[in-house]
Amino acid sequence: MILSDHLLSLRLCLLAATLFLTDATLASAAPPVREPAVAGTFYSADPAVLKKEIDGRLAGAAGSRRKERPVAVMVPHAGHRYSGSVAADSFAQLKGRDIRTVYLIGPAHSAPLPGIALYPHGGWRTPLGVVRIDPQKSRYLLDEKNGIRAQSAPFAGEHSLEVQLPFLQRALGKFTLVPILVGNPTSPAVASLSMHLAAALGGDPHAILIISTDLSHYRDRTTATRLDNRLIDAVTLMAAGDLERLLEKGDAEACGGRPLLIGMAAARGAGATTGSLYRYADSGEGTGDSSRVVGYAAAGFYRTTLTPIRKAALITLARTALAAAVTGNPLPSPPDTDPLLRADGAAFVTLASPDGRLRGCIGQIVPRTSLARSVIDNAAAAALHDSRFPPVTAKELPGLRLEVTILSPLEPVTDPAQIMVGLHGVYLERGDANSVFLPQVPVEQGWDRKSYLEQLAKKAGLPPDAWKKARLWRFTADVFR
Repeated sequence: MILSDHLLSLRLCLLAATLFLTDATLASAAPPVREPAVAGTFYSADPAVLKKEIDGRLAGAAGSRRKERPVAVMVPHAGHRYSGSVAADSFAQLKGRDIRTVYLIGPAHSAPLPGIALYPHGGWRTPLGVVRIDPQKSRYLLDEKNGIRAQSAPFAGEHSLEVQLPFLQRALGKFTLVPILVGNPTSPAVASLSMHLAAALGGDPHAILIISTDLSHYRDRTTATRLDNRLIDAVTLMAAGDLERLLEKGDAEACGGRPLLIGMAAARGAGATTGSLYRYADSGEGTGDSSRVVGYAAAGFYRTTLTPIRKAALITLARTALAAAVTGNPLPSPPDTDPLLRADGAAFVTLASPDGRLRGCIGQIVPRTSLARSVIDNAAAAALHDSRFPPVTAKELPGLRLEVTILSPLEPVTDPAQIMVGLHGVYLERGDANSVFLPQVPVEQGWDRKSYLEQLAKKAGLPPDAWKKARLWRFTADVFR
């Protein structure tokens, strides 16, 4: 948003602050439908004009539409006259898709919010009609203990979510809404919401997550572009750790930084592995003033697959890294051209002797580096730093078998019946204890599901039945040799 929008938000903040009530009060006082707060300022209040403007922007963005459907999209939230053409590039990806539930997450600008608010029930009106709230799906995300609460008041004057609704109405037609407003949440709240959103998205093929954020604010165009490109690189690589560090140090800016981090974690948990930039622009393109701009980006998060060519490239990297580590030479550099190999990914590298005996296995279940770098580093670590075995020698290299396991994002398990032996690896966590088995382990050992979970608990140093009160995540794996 630019300065005029900012001043309006401040005025709305004063209004919303006077309306900030407790849940108990709101239970009986909240109107069934939230009326629009910024129609006529951030976007047209005239239905015919609004429909024509949005349809025109969506038509103009149709050329950027991808065949595959995104798990989530990122959109700006300034006035439509400033960021609407950029937002349209994200919404054009959704037009005509079978999407029935929209999880809409954005930052709180206009009322103090210590945690995270979920709009509990009723509907939201725009000049194009009323969008109904899905109260059951909203309740699923609640976590009172960690400050994720159902409350209507923080949404009263907020524009970051409202400005997206007319686009959604024209792109999707009929759908239900789960509005999520992020203030200043605790780390447990962020983890809880990310996990529950991931489960909701992963379990519903008709759901989408919309992440509302603008980028740098009131910088000259050169500075804004530099800051925003850093953030966009982290987004397209799904490098949440890098993004968090950039925002903390001020090396990138986003008024919806927390919603973006939550949304990226949720998208990854629902299976997304790469990000894609649709369009980047700034407010100066509309105002003609490049001395003080706001950055806008439209992007999406996608599930991608490893092709045979990519698998061959990773095997070559692993074998080269293995030889280099054992002979004391520099490790290979990861390729910088393939977006999937550059994106954050989790991998294990397993070494075996010619007769099939384990010789080393190192990896991570949570992405910390690019997929290619993960394979390189873990190949070297499996050869030299698996504490169960002596370091691999140069004489062993010709006969060593090498296996690469690429892990899907972790998916929370709400029922042990969701774990399929032979398909899912499992990560267990209880207190400070944790353990993991790759999907191939129970098959090799001949375990059924119960034995699988008991052995997992024992590996963590817990009693065999401790898995019943532990947190479990499942994942699939792409294994190749």
